[in-house]
Amino acid sequence: MATTKKKTTIKKKTVTKKVVAKKVKKITKPVTSKNKVVAKKAVIAKKAVAKKVAPKLKTTKPAVTKAIVPAKPKAKAVVVAVKKPKAVVPFKEKPKAIQVVKESESVKSESRKDISFNPQAFEPKWQKKWEADKLYRSVIDESKPKHYALTMLPYPSGDLHIGHWFSMTPPDARARFKRMQGYNVLFPMGFDAFGLNAENAAIKHNIHPKKWTYQNIERMREQMRTMGAMFDWEREAVSADPEYYRWTEWFFIQLYKHGLAYRKKAAVDWCPKDNTTLAREQVKGDERVCERCGTPVIKKELEQWFFKATKYADELLHFEGIDWPDFIKVSQTNWIGRSEGAEVQFRIAGDSSSESSDQSSVINVFTTRPDTLWGATFMVFSPEHPLVDKITTPENRATVSEYKAQAAKQTDIQREARDKEKTGVFTGGYAINPVNQERIPIWVADYVLMSYGTGAIMAVPAHDERDFAFARKFGLKVIPVIQPAGLELNGDTMEVAYPGEGVMINSGPFNGTPATNDKGKKNPAIKAVVEWLDAQSIGKLDVNYRYRDWLISRQRFWGAPIPMVYCETHGWNPVPEDQLPVLLPDDIDQWKPTGESPLKFHPTWKHTICPIGGEPAIRETDTMDTFMCSSWYHLRYLSPHNDKTPFDDAEYNYWMPVDTYTGGSEHATMHLLYFRFFHKALRDIGVTEGSEPVMQLRNQGMVLAEDNHKMSKSRGNVVAPDVLVNKYGADTVRAYLMFFARWQQGAPWDSNGIEGTARWIRRTWTLFTDPTQPGSASDETKKNLRRRVHQTLRKVTHDFENFEFNTIISSLMELMNEMYKAREAGAVGSSEWNEALEIYLKMLAPVAPHIAEELWTNHLGKPYSIHQQAWAQVDESATKEDTIELPVQINGKVRDRITVPAEASEDEIKSAALASETVQKYLEGKEPKKVIVANKRLVSIVI
Repeated sequence: MATTKKKTTIKKKTVTKKVVAKKVKKITKPVTSKNKVVAKKAVIAKKAVAKKVAPKLKTTKPAVTKAIVPAKPKAKAVVVAVKKPKAVVPFKEKPKAIQVVKESESVKSESRKDISFNPQAFEPKWQKKWEADKLYRSVIDESKPKHYALTMLPYPSGDLHIGHWFSMTPPDARARFKRMQGYNVLFPMGFDAFGLNAENAAIKHNIHPKKWTYQNIERMREQMRTMGAMFDWEREAVSADPEYYRWTEWFFIQLYKHGLAYRKKAAVDWCPKDNTTLAREQVKGDERVCERCGTPVIKKELEQWFFKATKYADELLHFEGIDWPDFIKVSQTNWIGRSEGAEVQFRIAGDSSSESSDQSSVINVFTTRPDTLWGATFMVFSPEHPLVDKITTPENRATVSEYKAQAAKQTDIQREARDKEKTGVFTGGYAINPVNQERIPIWVADYVLMSYGTGAIMAVPAHDERDFAFARKFGLKVIPVIQPAGLELNGDTMEVAYPGEGVMINSGPFNGTPATNDKGKKNPAIKAVVEWLDAQSIGKLDVNYRYRDWLISRQRFWGAPIPMVYCETHGWNPVPEDQLPVLLPDDIDQWKPTGESPLKFHPTWKHTICPIGGEPAIRETDTMDTFMCSSWYHLRYLSPHNDKTPFDDAEYNYWMPVDTYTGGSEHATMHLLYFRFFHKALRDIGVTEGSEPVMQLRNQGMVLAEDNHKMSKSRGNVVAPDVLVNKYGADTVRAYLMFFARWQQGAPWDSNGIEGTARWIRRTWTLFTDPTQPGSASDETKKNLRRRVHQTLRKVTHDFENFEFNTIISSLMELMNEMYKAREAGAVGSSEWNEALEIYLKMLAPVAPHIAEELWTNHLGKPYSIHQQAWAQVDESATKEDTIELPVQINGKVRDRITVPAEASEDEIKSAALASETVQKYLEGKEPKKVIVANKRLVSIVI
């Protein structure tokens, strides 16, 4: 976390980097080819097997070996030909797959059925080899442009389901593609191990959350390995590991030291089922339910820790320089809820009869419509407002107290319901409207919540629906101050509020000022009034936010401890950094939630000494919100075992920012917002650099069950990927997940659809392994094959860049059909055929890495590994068509299609269209009024 900087230029892009005092040695050497070693081992293996099966192969002729491994001469370095070809494919259980075949069609058919397509054998084989060779280990390499591909880490609350595969394997395919393009790719994985998901699952199974979580991590890690993903497992980070949450605690302390973490008593959202507080972002929808369990939340007064996220509200509204989906940007913008208006000072009268008194108080009220101040005829306080007791007169105190008690029993959902009958009580107190010195009554009503705004509103019933209903019920004044054109409003006879445009009336010096629907100072009425308020020192232009500071305290056991201690003499202070981490105790019996932090009931854990004076002190017993852990995990991947700093500067300088981040859009106003705030806060502290942690974000859709419901164990509709892998192999499952739906939309699962993908994978295997003698295809056949290969390559390249995985698979399927046709036409053995085989496997490799490796290395005889090969380059000249087909419209309707040479001129195309028998029939011997050729895509004829 140095401060000096240097400029590093990669591909004409200048990036600001940190300077590290000492050079960092590379962790590993680049992986080198081991063909010679593999070949040697292959020979030994062949000899060993040959001894066992030699009696059955006495009639074997060396020449037949080429039918089994149709490689070029150099392929012999990989699969050494011997007199006993059974060693080439040493599957003991199916010896027929490598026996000598005759040229008859019946035997050929039998051989194809028995070709050793056995993904259950070659997939784990390659997974082990890739891991042993550290093929996917990511190290700093300044000679290459970097690509940090990050996918959201899972909660270890149970087995992996098909949704995990859907979120992980397509991004893995794209990361592989970027690597083949020449990028040095980092694609790490870890586990978001703390929090309610894991703890609730542990409660359900009555197992200590630590034991439950780490059992699941081990299980999920094994399941992830079957994907064949290029995760760099040496960079794995687990948020519940002490070596991880030591730094989570350290970050809390840094935020505290820089005034960005504070403790206060507040009315907080409380989930009565989970027995814990919730951040406002974790309360979902108009129903205000817990985003974890769907339980309606209630309010509770508690001392809690907060992060000052609102300090960054304005900056979080800016998305310049990053490529994020519009949905996420709009969601975050709406959640932050920036509103321009005015802060106005209302004076609260000291008693019910006098406007001026020494006991008068001032309350600041924010309004987005200061131009309606002259229409404010009463004020409404939340029952929880701290001034309610002060302004309530003795004769109204009993009524107000009873109303407050009733409101406390209701949920926010009940209080804010639009169809709820408006209720309220008069406090007996009055406020002074600062613009006209009118005394206006102060009421208490439950539809005003203390958690929003200041807990007090100025009510303008003529122009607000809710205020209008309240005024009519309780007989309060209604004074219109915005008059619509052509209509005269009367406060006594109005039936509904009018919120629209017009001119100001009943507003003193501002009568006649136009009022529009524009926001803030763009509205001429608001602009004029705000300037006047400022001149009178009774108000000023202000901005308000719906966004609130991040509540991070949780009354649960399974989370990172908050590293703060309290003593009576020195108050709250952070734990000294050399004493981190503050470890969770393993010897805890009462870990289940009760409404208070379980750590409070541990006999010894909470007792410590004050770091300032050494007096007896008490630890904070709340734990941190799990979103705290996931706000910085991308940084821990850089140096997961560093015990000196949360990450190494050299790693940060090379890999950050994250280039592509993938995950669910449901995190728009939670993790993704916390993630951005955390980076900006750390930047200001001096820990990170730049405005944003992620340059590109892409979100996947959801895989629903076949019944169109969300997958759930309770419904019994969860699709287990392990079963599919055992039946079809990981490559087929990966390919089907990329094919069955648009990745960014998702779709209901179709258990029958995977069969089509399985057939395609098997046909791919057959095309590369079936013995086929070289032919003599026509030049036209070979030219057409090469055209389709390079057209497909161009399309697949584009689709990988744009996360269009389903069309990648369909393009490969179409090209496979064309290659079978070319094989039948005699293209085998030609340079075009050999190029097609190589390019096809390179395009297939990111999608189906195991079969691509097997065919590339063991059947084409190419150097290991295909995943270290360069992505093929499109030959644009080869993609050009000889002819093109154009639709012909007559008076706007397509009536015919014509085929013309690709290089045909506009006049030649017109002539061909007019010569069409169909067109001639419509012309009836007449000349057309107009013939238009639109970019060689359409001919339009007007008659």
